[in-house]
Amino acid sequence: MIPLDLATVAAAVGGRLHRADGSRQVLGGVEFDSRNVRPGTLFVALPGKNADGHEFAEQAVAQGAVAVLAAHEVAAPAIVVPVTGDHVPSRVLALAGDRDGSGAAVLAALAKLAGHVVRRLPDCAVVGVTGSCGKTSTKDLIGHLLAPLGPTVVSPRSFNNELGQPWTVLRAEERTRHLVLELGTRGVGQLAALCATAPPRIGVVLNVGDAHLGEFGSRDAIATAKGELVEALPDASAGGVAVLNADDPRVAAMSTRTSARVVLTGRAATAHVRAPDVEVDGLARARFTLRLDGAVGTTSARIALPTHGEHQVDNALAAAAVALELGATVDDVVAGLQAERPLAPHRMAVHRTADGVTVIDDARNASSGSMLAALRTLASTTTTDGGRKWAVLGAMRELGDATDETHDRVGGLAARYADRVVSVGGDARLIHAAAAAAGTGARADHVPDTESATALLRDELREGDVVLIKGARLAALWRIAEALLPPEVPSTGWDSDFVKVAD
Repeated sequence: MIPLDLATVAAAVGGRLHRADGSRQVLGGVEFDSRNVRPGTLFVALPGKNADGHEFAEQAVAQGAVAVLAAHEVAAPAIVVPVTGDHVPSRVLALAGDRDGSGAAVLAALAKLAGHVVRRLPDCAVVGVTGSCGKTSTKDLIGHLLAPLGPTVVSPRSFNNELGQPWTVLRAEERTRHLVLELGTRGVGQLAALCATAPPRIGVVLNVGDAHLGEFGSRDAIATAKGELVEALPDASAGGVAVLNADDPRVAAMSTRTSARVVLTGRAATAHVRAPDVEVDGLARARFTLRLDGAVGTTSARIALPTHGEHQVDNALAAAAVALELGATVDDVVAGLQAERPLAPHRMAVHRTADGVTVIDDARNASSGSMLAALRTLASTTTTDGGRKWAVLGAMRELGDATDETHDRVGGLAARYADRVVSVGGDARLIHAAAAAAGTGARADHVPDTESATALLRDELREGDVVLIKGARLAALWRIAEALLPPEVPSTGWDSDFVKVAD
């Protein structure tokens, strides 16, 4: 974080100093989890499901925090912001227990502080990434391609909402040249608010699916919300660039909602950055020709992605477009796309057990789009020694009136692509019913919980099998993957109670 004294912070957020020396500097960024506080930190006091961050103010300062960003006075140095009725209620904190609006007040102050920092980084290119699925993978890949070009800050995990986004922004330093932000939304106006905090110069819209369809009501409403990103971009003359998926009609149509320069990506012939020929190998790794059609002519290069799933091509094209806009050469992009790199846990991670079983761990979350991509990855992955393909699936969430239809479709596809379909949890019974009725010869089983699924797999998996594990975050199917894989496979805990991601 850019060093700021407490007096400057207080002025930026519209707060007042309480027991605090205004000359002391914030040198260690901000933290909303007292367990992560270190010397020089500004501790952000927010309500959680089980406790209020204000209760940990003294502990945070004892651990080295210079002050607490709070909504009321605490027994520690603090910057206190007023709680007023004009703060936008936060869904994040409503889930966590913000009953008096103090959390919304602190979040509003945090956004103001992030905006203050961004304005002091005139040489930093802010990149915003949104879409119904693929945001995290694409955001990480963009960061991977930009890092060789200069200091780059990328949202960790799925920190994509009104808490995670400013938290990420405040990781930027004076030397930071690229700030890559994942942007989620659960309602009209939320993306616009995030963009007001950290105005993007480049905006990437990947797709419009049915994630949170139950809240939005229709895909057109989702497209309206996602398009707020391109509406926030500066004019083309000021360097604004909208990177849009030409293969998704709702995304391609967003070109009329922006005055930024539009770069289309995809398989379509109209795309400026495209992949006209895609092949996958026996581990579902894609190979394609990266074709660039621009004002100076056409360039092409052959790419072999190390990641799994044909859908990774779409992510790669978007990331390539951003990197090229920010100064990468074609050779840089080719090398970066083909390089092995650490991946976020439980996101299309493919492992092989000591018993010869291939585990496709995509248990981080699930929408219909990502579920379809995962099932296609399973279909493209080759078994060995007469092995079988397993689809271990949990329910999808927030689909509204499309819940039954979507789960029915997924169950039918799973029975087509897998030899064994295991649905996990009561909410996944629709998947089981559709798989059992598909008439493909696949065996369909339903188990009540992850423990039962793990026991079934341990008893029946054999050498040469391939097993896909996929479900909504709340289904916690990642526990199955971790039980099957050796301890040395890296894993991380889930997001804090305070960070409810908007996938």
